[in-house]
Formats: sequence, C-alpha cells, structure tokens
Amino acid sequence: MNSNSSTTLSPPVSQQRIEALDVVRGFALLGIFLMNIEFFNRSITGIGLGMPQGLTGLDWLASWFIAYFVQGKFWTIFSLLFGMGFAVMLTRAEHAGRDFLAPYMRRILGLAVFGAAHYIFLWSGDILFSYAVGAGALLILLYGKWKQIALALAVLVGIGFIPGLDPVFGIAGALAFVSLLSVYLRVERRVSLRGRSVPLFSFILLVLGALAAIAAVVLWVLPNGPKEPRIPVTIASVVFMVLGALSARFHEPASLRELRLGVSVYTFAFLMMTVGGAAQYFAPREPATAPAATAVTAANDNKKSEPTEAEKTAKKKKERAARLAQREEDVRNEVRILSSGRYAEAVEMRARRFPEKVAGDAGFATVLIAMFLLGSWFVRSGVMANTGAHLPLFRKLAYVALPFGIGLGLAGSLIAVSHVPGDDFDGFQLARGLTMLGNLPACLGYVGVVVLMLHSKSAFSKISLLAPVGRMALTNYLAQSVICSLYFYGYGLGHWGMPRAWQVVFVLVVFAAQVAFSHWWLARMRFGPMEWLWRAFTYRPTPPMRLRPFDGRTAAT
Repeated sequence: MNSNSSTTLSPPVSQQRIEALDVVRGFALLGIFLMNIEFFNRSITGIGLGMPQGLTGLDWLASWFIAYFVQGKFWTIFSLLFGMGFAVMLTRAEHAGRDFLAPYMRRILGLAVFGAAHYIFLWSGDILFSYAVGAGALLILLYGKWKQIALALAVLVGIGFIPGLDPVFGIAGALAFVSLLSVYLRVERRVSLRGRSVPLFSFILLVLGALAAIAAVVLWVLPNGPKEPRIPVTIASVVFMVLGALSARFHEPASLRELRLGVSVYTFAFLMMTVGGAAQYFAPREPATAPAATAVTAANDNKKSEPTEAEKTAKKKKERAARLAQREEDVRNEVRILSSGRYAEAVEMRARRFPEKVAGDAGFATVLIAMFLLGSWFVRSGVMANTGAHLPLFRKLAYVALPFGIGLGLAGSLIAVSHVPGDDFDGFQLARGLTMLGNLPACLGYVGVVVLMLHSKSAFSKISLLAPVGRMALTNYLAQSVICSLYFYGYGLGHWGMPRAWQVVFVLVVFAAQVAFSHWWLARMRFGPMEWLWRAFTYRPTPPMRLRPFDGRTAAT
C-alpha cells in the first residue's frame, strides 16, 4: 500500500468525529479510574473477590457504591466504544474504497505494545493488551480463513502437549470458540435435518447437544462412573440444544447477527457462571470425614489398586490448601514489593506474570468480542451517527436497562459482597454471576443516560465538556497509571493503602485536572500525545500534530 492519500486510510479530522462517542468515552474514563484506583492500594489478586473485608463507615459506603454502580459497568462501556471505533474505521474505509485490514492490524499491534509496556512497567491491571487480543480475535471472527484457522488449532494443540505449556490448550479452546461463532456470522450454508433446513451453525450446536446428552446418560448410568461431571454435562447438553434451536430461529436477518451474537455470547458466559454458582451454593455440603475414619478406610482398602473416595477427598483438600498457601504468599510478596520495594522488583514481578496474562486474555477475548460486536452494531446501524433520531431507544436503555442491570447486582449483594478464597459455599459466585449479568444492561443504560444528557436543553448538556477527555482517552488512561504508581507505590511517594473514601476524592481531583488539561491541549493540538503515536503507527503518512490557526475551534469541540 502506497502513501497516496487517495488509496490510504487516514485518521478522522475533527468535523468527522462523532461527538457522542467522545463524551461517552470521557465519562467511561472516570468510571474506569474509580474502579482501578482500588488496585493501586490493594493486591491485584483481589480482583474478583468483591469488597475488601473489614471496611466501615464512609470507606464501606464508597466501596459498596463503586462495587455495584461502577465496577464492571465501565470496562464494558469501553469495550462497546472499541467496537464502535472498529466499525467507524471499517465504514470509512468501505466508503472510500480503501484498505482496512493492514492499517487496523497495525493499530492492534500498536495497542498491544502500549498494553504490554503498561502492564510490565506501570501496573498489572492493564486492559489495553486485553483489547489488542480481543481485536485480533475479532479479525479472525470476521475475516479468518478456515484452512489457516484449522492449521493454527493443530499447532496450538501440539504445543499444549509440551510439558509446562498446557495453558496453550486454553488459547486453542478460545480460537475454536471464535471459529464456531464465525460460522454463525459468515456461513450461509444450510443442512437438512429431519426434513427441515437449518443453518450449519445450528446443526453443529444440535450435534454437540446430542453428544453431550449421550455422555450425560452414560455418566448417570455407570455405577462407578465419575460423579462430578454429571450435572455440568447434563446442563451442557440442554444448553447446546436450546442454543441450536434459537440460532436456527434467529439466524435471519443477517443485519442483526452482530447484535444477537454479541448479546448471546455475553449472556451465555455469565449465565453459566450464575447457574454454576447457584448449583454450588444450594448443593448439600458433604460431611467432613474424620481422620480416624479415613485411616481405617484406607487400611481396609489397602489391597485395592484404586484410591478410595476418602483418599481422593484428602488429596483434593491437600492440593487446595497448598494452592491457598501459595496464593497468600504471592499476595504478601506483591504487597511488600509495591508498598516498600524497589521499582526493579516491581518490573521483574510483573514481567514474570505477563505470560499468565496473555493466556488469560485469550479466554477473556470471547467476552470482549461480544461487546465489540454490540458496539459495531450501534455504529453500523446508524444509531450513534444520529443519536437525535434514536432518542426513544436511549430512553429505554436509561429508564429500563439501567435499573434492571443495577438491580441484578444489588440482588446479588444480598447473597454475598465478598469472597474468602477456599470457601466454595459462601454464595459469592452466584452473587458475582448476577452482577456480571447485570453489567451489560447497566452499561447500555449509562450510555443512554449520557446521550440523553447531551440532547438535554438543561445544564445536563454540559456533559459535553467531557469530549476532549474522551478524545485523549489513551493518554489520560496511561497518565492515571503514571500518577497513581508514583503516588501510591513504595518506589514513589509511598502512600499505599489510602482509605477507600479518600481514593474517591483523589480520583475526582485528578480527573478534574485531566479535563482541564485535555481542553488546553486540544485547543492547540489535533491529538493527544499517545493518540498521535498510535495514529502515526497506524496510518501512512504520519498525521500532523499541531492545529492550523483556522481549525482550532472545531478541534476543541
């Protein structure tokens, strides 16, 4: 691809931007900061464990508010926006008859570099690298070639058998899942099933459901068969059958597939978490086996080649205790390094953990894809380009989806608000599943609120002041990590462990400064510093940084 402006994709000028996207992005950045700051004062392994225990007063109130009105609602908004950005870039390329894949792949690579550097050198709660992995998976979903996907799967499975590289199986599983989703989006072939024509995707799900049903029957019938897989395999058979029937029913029209697939994948992932949590919470507790009884049973069965149930239980308890002890040691080590250690120690610790993040992001990519597809639909359908014409939709999101989503999380909070590692019966997985299910309608509801405020004729329309922060989201996101790491970590000012309520004050002060700085900067420059670097890597030629005298006003809007 040459550098001629007629054949290459270029970054949008100010007049081409969709203001609503910038405002929503700025609003989301505030929510992300409110959520992230906790883990500049707490071990990152605490993510997913709910509210810290022992909080009281304003600290408890601040933690509770963020846990149920902020956490999980704003990374999903950012994910929506990422999908919207993808769709905007694709639509512009299609309208101009220009190449899309090459610049977008460079964009992904640049984001991955930013994310890896952010994770290793600043903070291990990075999401940029996760978005890069998710964006790569999105390209496979939409443009991947079947032969290349099959070859990649074979290679990954082969690598997984190498000792010490078993996490690669997780990457292979994620790729297989993405490939299956691409069949729904891209394959129009139909298969005859009992006199009816069904889409290939639906046929595959129905076959998987039938196989799972057969396996479930075998597990339940065999007298000495394993007990643990019985319920999960039975549930899987029902789920595959139901999804197969629904996908056949809602395969058309093709214009709604992105929307339907995005909602379905997200809901499926966290519905399974909720169902699993409910089964775990309401399952009867197995009585503990007394040590003496275990010893007698083991002695009586000494001649058996297979270990007894008591021995299996004892082995599992021992392995769990070892894992919990290792986790506690990791937490103590992380807190020591970040609260009082040297910068080199922190970098070494994060670099050592980075491969685990890569493997984890492969699984997380499936959820990100769901949000990306939803965001893409919002743009491709014209909703975000002309928000004024779709205010009834945004009212429904604000007045129905938002309270419903928040309500699911609050219902979960009645079961549990925190989790102690090792306690599988505290109900937290069920509570968290409900919260995660509610995060999708809640995040859409927040988007609806912002759009309605933008179109308000009251003071609420001043939310447009967040647009410059949104235009500089990458710069401001990374700046938040720089500020927090220098302020809280031991190799900086060492204010580790700031009370939760004061963390909220800290966020509001820093974010207000970022709003002011973003307005000042964009009155003089076309892009934020990191945005310019990202665009310079993405596009050819490199876009100019400084504003021309006549377009300073439009760029600041």
